[in-house]
Amino acid sequence: MPIRVGTTVLALLLLGLRPGAAQQTVELKAGISDPVNTVLAWYMARDAGAFAAQGLKVEIVNMNGGSRGAAELQAGRLDVMHVGLSSVIRVNRAGGDIRTIGSLSNVIRFTFFSAPGVKAAAELKGGTVGVSSFGSESDSTVTLALQRLHLARGDVTVKEYGGGLRRLEAVKSGEIQATAINEPMASLARAQGVNVLLDLVPEQIPWVFSSIVVRRADIAERRDVLMRFLKGTIEGNYLALADAARAKQVLAKELKITDPTILDITYNDFKVQSPVNIEISRPGAENILAQFPGGSQKVEDYVDTSLIDALRSDGYFAAMAKKYQR
Repeated sequence: MPIRVGTTVLALLLLGLRPGAAQQTVELKAGISDPVNTVLAWYMARDAGAFAAQGLKVEIVNMNGGSRGAAELQAGRLDVMHVGLSSVIRVNRAGGDIRTIGSLSNVIRFTFFSAPGVKAAAELKGGTVGVSSFGSESDSTVTLALQRLHLARGDVTVKEYGGGLRRLEAVKSGEIQATAINEPMASLARAQGVNVLLDLVPEQIPWVFSSIVVRRADIAERRDVLMRFLKGTIEGNYLALADAARAKQVLAKELKITDPTILDITYNDFKVQSPVNIEISRPGAENILAQFPGGSQKVEDYVDTSLIDALRSDGYFAAMAKKYQR
């Protein structure tokens, strides 16, 4: 009698991954602020079975804004959120208790685009700048961009506009005068001839731009589950960095990219800037805190590195580096 192997288990065996706790699968709801290339580690972990190998079934949900998703996490409607540290600071200073436990990007990845007729900073005065949601990275980096342009927030009206595609369409039509967008929308905007007012990407400014955030209580109460989630994420990251062809296929599917040039730019942007072991930049955290005076400036009130530290000490990073020959 032939032996039948389930497709999920077979996929794991082909990848060299163990099914692990597949008999007691834990379901997790993971929120994202927008479908962008910093989510690639999660997409790859789900696609390749790295989460399944850790006994997890991960649902990735678009929250259309980082701070909105962070609030949903605090309320218990998400298990984990992909969001920058700015949203963590905002939630905690409003009485919440969430923490960043890993980082998927430690530098600012926004380009500041402007509407037709807005070619210089002076022409932006009195106009509207669109952000995904207040308190998000698109919001806090707008403050930084305005400073670079010798403007203040009081010189413009900042308005919530949701995801990157909506903001791009609004700036193209002149409904808003400027917005900050990252990949793949930034490449799409350039291809469509949208004016670049300021590009923050080449500056490589330390910033906890896209991080993995959970409720602080869960770090103790669900430590094993979160450790498994981080392991799956890290494996997904290593796989994405090691197998460009597969990573591009996943990016094209998840981000709905059809232009091969934009796909190459989007993947290369991920590859150059993603921390392989999802470690958190302390200088990046400090830079963000400097944008939020008037509250605690202690990094530890917003960041918990204990899980990443444990994975490093347990040799997980070294094991992944050996497996993927980095």
